[in-house]
Amino acid sequence: MKIKRLHDWNLSLEDARSIQNELSSMVIKENSFDRIKTVAGMDIGFHGKVARASCVVLTYPECKVIEKRIYEGSVNFPYIPGYLSFREIPILASVLEMIENEPDLLIADGQGVAHPRRLGLAAHIGLLTDKPTIGCAKSLLVGKCEEPENRKGAYSYLVDKGEIIGACLRTRVGVKPVYVSIGHRISLESSIEYVLGCCNKYRLPEPTREAHRLASG
Repeated sequence: MKIKRLHDWNLSLEDARSIQNELSSMVIKENSFDRIKTVAGMDIGFHGKVARASCVVLTYPECKVIEKRIYEGSVNFPYIPGYLSFREIPILASVLEMIENEPDLLIADGQGVAHPRRLGLAAHIGLLTDKPTIGCAKSLLVGKCEEPENRKGAYSYLVDKGEIIGACLRTRVGVKPVYVSIGHRISLESSIEYVLGCCNKYRLPEPTREAHRLASG
């Protein structure tokens, strides 16, 4: 998979903030794709000073694994909430470049536009890959929402400063919801649909669940 070079990665915090503000206007928030036949999930696990990036490609809607890749390296940007993409994308880009079965859709374990400057990890990596991308996070970063009903598929909108930036989605009865937001080249409604389509037995969608297992192993 090809990764665009939109900026350098050796950045100050001020530079990173400026890049987020600039790139956020480039995010496409509507469907811009054909039929989705494959979906990839990605994640990073930390093992001491070594970061292990993983990417798993699955068929859709069957969610059968067709490719797994791992790349190990180091991260240079410090851990600062709201700037996760600058810490993780350089190593995630390396594992994405190894993928031979190029996916039609990416799901990232992180935020898309549900971010203070509307450019979380999923939105950032969507622009770099120019792929339809969804952010599916386990916790809330910004915004407010009501608790969705206790049934699979129930959701409430995530709102920040009067703007809908995502959805609080119940993927299974009796479990905590996840936070879904647009990454790039997909609508919020379709993002919700595909996340649900990838949640067969568990709270998290299969692509990111499999990627997490691979990165943590």
